[in-house]
Amino acid sequence: MASIRSVFALKNSAKLALSARSMSSHPLAGLLGKLNHVAIATPDLKKSSDFYKNLGAKVSEAVPQPEHGVYTVFVELPNSKIELLHPFGEKSPIQAFLNKNKDGGMHHICIEVRDIQEAVSAVRSKGIRTLGEKTKIGAHGKHVMFLHPKDCGGVLIELEQE
Repeated sequence: MASIRSVFALKNSAKLALSARSMSSHPLAGLLGKLNHVAIATPDLKKSSDFYKNLGAKVSEAVPQPEHGVYTVFVELPNSKIELLHPFGEKSPIQAFLNKNKDGGMHHICIEVRDIQEAVSAVRSKGIRTLGEKTKIGAHGKHVMFLHPKDCGGVLIELEQE
């Protein structure tokens, strides 16, 4: 009797899994891809880079990104990256962040999308504000758009073309 119950339980859980998958008709379903990176603003780029190097991570050299007002360092992880951000120039948005957060901290998360223009249109249609009218080329040489943190649960989100 117990084995018959197990078969029915297994059959019902399989039905639930199939019905849940087929019910993903949300307009943004399939829009978001994998997590590309978590960005951390740091007042001391060398110290932060050394921290990850000492843990055995592959850490890039600092790259100036004058058009974005930052230096970037990428820490490669098996399933994602960490982007270390440090101010570059007097008008750096990272300096403004560090003025409020002296020790640094998480600045934003970056999520890949299969079609950046479609993603921007979709989020705007949902009332989510973007920080800019047009996409820009980000640190990876791909089109990006930032979403307003007040519309995203207090988190600055960067969408990046796959």
